[in-house]
Amino acid sequence: MRITWQGHSCFIIEADGKRVIIDPFLNGNPLAKIKPSEIKVDAVLVTHGHSDHLGDAIEISKANKAPVIGTFELVNYCTERGATGHPMHIGGSYTFPFGRVKLTIAHHGSTTDTGPVGNPCGLIVSMGGKTIYHAGDTGLFSDMALIGEINPIDCALLPIGDNFTMGIEDAIRAVGFLKPAAVVPMHYNTFDMIRQDPEIFRKGLAGKPVDVKVMKPGESIDI
Repeated sequence: MRITWQGHSCFIIEADGKRVIIDPFLNGNPLAKIKPSEIKVDAVLVTHGHSDHLGDAIEISKANKAPVIGTFELVNYCTERGATGHPMHIGGSYTFPFGRVKLTIAHHGSTTDTGPVGNPCGLIVSMGGKTIYHAGDTGLFSDMALIGEINPIDCALLPIGDNFTMGIEDAIRAVGFLKPAAVVPMHYNTFDMIRQDPEIFRKGLAGKPVDVKVMKPGESIDI
């Protein structure tokens, strides 16, 4: 599996010739290295409706004829605007041609320009024999231990920006709950309000059985 970070919470995941994008906030994202028109994917996964996560999902879905995958209410919002979609909900899983997706809880909000669009979620995505956990925007919660117990996680993508989500201390605790083989910090340094030093996160996990991968926008890693 190849993971490419586009800044904030946006990742492109590739395996076995299939590609998906998660939380495609590209237009307006000062860290993104790619434009929505350059995206070629089989699906668009979205954790919640805030503009820095829903982002360019509808445009990318239309251009690629790729389904937006997320919670029922959010997917309905997208399909009403011309996207294709596959609605799911928390606790549910589905096997797509590219791989398997399961939705988890996330403690946050989910609104668009029209108001609330259901619940936020996290994503467990399995492709090419590997599994990632994209936590979405969330605070720390103890059921992360259950998520890690049920789903052996090759790489966890965790917010560290604080203010709107977990900060560094809580993200370090989340790693202890999830027990992933690797972890990538996300949702930081996009805006001044969530400015953090990811090296503090790395140092906080020194000596722990996890590979901390601090990525640069546009950089890819293989797991």
